[in-house]
Amino acid sequence: MNLTPRWVATLQAAGYLAEHWSKIGSGEASDREIMGYAQVHDMVVLTHDLDFTTILALTNWDKPSVVQIRAEDTSPEAIGAVLIKALTQTAGDLQNGAVLTVEPARSRLRVLPLTARG
Repeated sequence: MNLTPRWVATLQAAGYLAEHWSKIGSGEASDREIMGYAQVHDMVVLTHDLDFTTILALTNWDKPSVVQIRAEDTSPEAIGAVLIKALTQTAGDLQNGAVLTVEPARSRLRVLPLTARG
């Protein structure tokens, strides 16, 4: 819910199946509810919200994958090309369970489940 629905068209144009949460569930749904839905339906969550990775860290879930945009301007026009490139490069990891953080100048990937670094 924290990203514009315009992302759906951007992702679909790049060949991805995409749906905005506003078309699937309640705007009052908790982040955990959204994560549970994505887990059951083998979806990837695209977000700007840090809470989704926190949920993964606290639960040790190995899915769903989360793609987190870290930028001041999270619009498809501003960071869409960078995001699509990162999705293409990490598709296999996202299918298996990962967190992809996309910033304007770089991307980082962590495989799930997230574990404390020793």
